Amino acid sequence: MGKPTGFKEYPRKAVPYRSPAERVADFQEIYTSPAESHLQTQGARCMDCGVPFCMSNSGCPIDNLIPEWNDLVYRGRWRDALDRLHKTNNFPEFTGRVCPAPCEGACVLGIHDPPVTIKNIECAIADRGFAEGWVQPHPPSTRTGKNVAIVGSGPAGLAAAAQLNKVGHQVTVYERADRVGGLLMYGIPKMKLDKGLVERRVQLLREEGVRFMTRTHVGRQEDFPAGHLTRIMLERREEIQFVQPRDLLQQYDALLLATGATVPRDLPIPGRGLEGVHFAMDFLTRNTKSLLDSQRTDNASLNAKDKDVIVIGGGDTGADCVGTALRHGATSVVNFELLPMPPQQRAPDNPWPLWPKVFRMDYSHDEYAARFGHDPRTYSVLTKEFVDDGSGRVAGVRTVTVDWSKPSAHAPFSEVHGTTRIWRADLVLLSLGFLGPEHAASDPLGLAYDARSNYLAAHGRYATNVPGVFAAGDCRRGQSLVVWAIHEGRGAARAIDEFLMGASALPAPGVTLGSALAVWR
Repeated sequence: MGKPTGFKEYPRKAVPYRSPAERVADFQEIYTSPAESHLQTQGARCMDCGVPFCMSNSGCPIDNLIPEWNDLVYRGRWRDALDRLHKTNNFPEFTGRVCPAPCEGACVLGIHDPPVTIKNIECAIADRGFAEGWVQPHPPSTRTGKNVAIVGSGPAGLAAAAQLNKVGHQVTVYERADRVGGLLMYGIPKMKLDKGLVERRVQLLREEGVRFMTRTHVGRQEDFPAGHLTRIMLERREEIQFVQPRDLLQQYDALLLATGATVPRDLPIPGRGLEGVHFAMDFLTRNTKSLLDSQRTDNASLNAKDKDVIVIGGGDTGADCVGTALRHGATSVVNFELLPMPPQQRAPDNPWPLWPKVFRMDYSHDEYAARFGHDPRTYSVLTKEFVDDGSGRVAGVRTVTVDWSKPSAHAPFSEVHGTTRIWRADLVLLSLGFLGPEHAASDPLGLAYDARSNYLAAHGRYATNVPGVFAAGDCRRGQSLVVWAIHEGRGAARAIDEFLMGASALPAPGVTLGSALAVWR
């Protein structure tokens, strides 16, 4: 694979982002276009390792044929590399941008040296495919006469739609937002994933025969959530259709729920009801919709301009809030992390090939540091109260430092005496993850739930307790990665195809090293 001695000859060189000072001034993508020679050299670093752990259950969930397309790029066979990539991944232009690359964490080379730049190479293959015109619609030659409804147009729903349409089923995707894409469209900021790329892939699916119904809420009207996006739609008096889940079950031969995990985790502490305290996804979604609708001239976003912003909670969503607030022109941004600062190197209890839990600077952290001279994050901070300015609006946040080495009776940490502090804040964003899916589409069907309120359906079968109803993605497994949503959508498509036809020619995505090796060989 690649050049046999390449990993010894060439150092890892990731494709750089645009300079922080340049990119923070706009919402264009943060990436740069690498030279072909650069990618070929990086592809040459892929070892002939014998056991490609990048494809194992701790690596790529969709069994990407990583060593193969690394080698093909090294040899300049880009069209073949694209074909290999599309065998396992419906949307490499998305994962090549937003996936945290667990494959790199499991790369064998990463045991002693920096791993192969797998994510960069994947993204470049996909972009080259579109640029060269190699990615074209391929409608099925025949139709089965079976009809499938999919609720939710995020990565799980889109992957399932693509696979089911490929084998000839007529697929209709229902989306309550005004644009198709789910979190790809509204959950991930435009500078990380340009929305034109999402619309381009959706248009390909349309040309292949997939039908999309936007502004359509599946569930009772009284359950219509006053969420971040639907609230804007209601404010603008956008027309919204309501469809009953049982009607879909009667009209279609199978129903897939791919609604995502959209119930945010709240922070019920004193002052939570103050004006200026919002969920992070509300902030991000409003910003993206305003950008797409009017380049933010409609004033529909939650504007951070000239404000002291506090983001509570880390991860990708917290980093995206920091980056978006910077682009608005925030006076300051502080990002609270409850956990302690990660180590610079793997801890003994975090061995290869597990995902390395180490300190990282995300794109927005670099942007903040370039402007203000320091990382916006502060660690081991517990938020105790939102401070009122006297008129019902947030003016600050009261916190205390915690010590994770000293568990208390009620928590795995203890509060450190004398560390109480009040931070100025005009805008507070809660980035605390998600509890599970909404139940507007599932309650009327009588679906069973697991202990975390997710739709109960076994992995690999994806069938719920209601015949003909399947579930996939974050609504089934809980909040996770885009690549796992694609895995689930592909797996659910195969399960639905078997349910409808008795057997399926669609590939069965695996999560074991053995199944990955079987595909690779």
